Amino acid sequence: MLKTAYKTDVGRVRSVNEDRIVVKDGVAGCTLAIVADGMGGHQAGDTASQITIELLESALVRVSGELDDAERKARLVDAIREANAKVFEVASGKEHYRGMGTTVTAALADASRVLIGHIGDSRAYYINHETVSQITEDHTLVNELVKTGQLTPDEAAVHPRRNVITRALGTEADVDVDLVFLPWSAGDLLLLCSDGLSNLVPESEMTRTVRGEGTLSEKVDRLVEYALNAGGDDNISVVLIENGS
Repeated sequence: MLKTAYKTDVGRVRSVNEDRIVVKDGVAGCTLAIVADGMGGHQAGDTASQITIELLESALVRVSGELDDAERKARLVDAIREANAKVFEVASGKEHYRGMGTTVTAALADASRVLIGHIGDSRAYYINHETVSQITEDHTLVNELVKTGQLTPDEAAVHPRRNVITRALGTEADVDVDLVFLPWSAGDLLLLCSDGLSNLVPESEMTRTVRGEGTLSEKVDRLVEYALNAGGDDNISVVLIENGS
C-alpha cells in the first residue's frame, strides 16, 4: 500500500500560486501524482498548470485496468503531449496567454515500480534507507552549462539565470518527454516538488526530514516550512509518496 501527503504554498513573495498538484489513487492500478509549475505572467502561468493537471488526470483516469510497462509509458507520454497541444493552442489563441507554459513532473507508482514523465525543472527524488537521488534532469540553461563544464554545480545554484527553462510544456507545438522507470521497495520514498522547494532545501535536509520522526503530512509541512524560512521567494509544492508494502 502506498501512502501519500502533499502541500502547495504561495510562498512569501508571490501574490499568486501558479503551482498545481494532483494526487489520486487507483489510476491504471497505480497512484498518480503530478506537480506542475506554471509560467507566463498574470493569469497565464496558473492557467497553463491548471489545464495540464486537468488533462493529465482526465486522460489517465480513463484507463481501465492495469497496464504493462510499455503501455504505461505510452499512455503517460500521450497524455503529456495532449496537454502540451492544448496549452499551446490556448497560448496561441489569446494575446495575454502568449508564451505561457508549465513544467510537469508526473508519477505513476505501484508497489514494485515507479514511472516518471518529466518536462522542465520541477523534480523527482528517490529516497531509500541510504541516500537521496535526483532522478529527473533539469531542463534549464544552467544545467546545460554544468553539463558542458562551463559552470560548477555550486555556481549553478546561485547563478542569476538559474530559473531560465530550456524545455517546457505548452511553449512549442510538440515537446519531448523524459521518462524514468525504476524499481522500488517497501520503505522507499518518492518526492516530487517544484523549484520553490528544491532551490531552497538542500538534499541533506530533505533526507533528514523524510527519514525523521512523524507522519508523512508532518514531514511535508516541515519541508515547506524550511523553504519559507529560507526566503520563500517562489511558490512551493511538494508531494511525498511512501512505499508501505
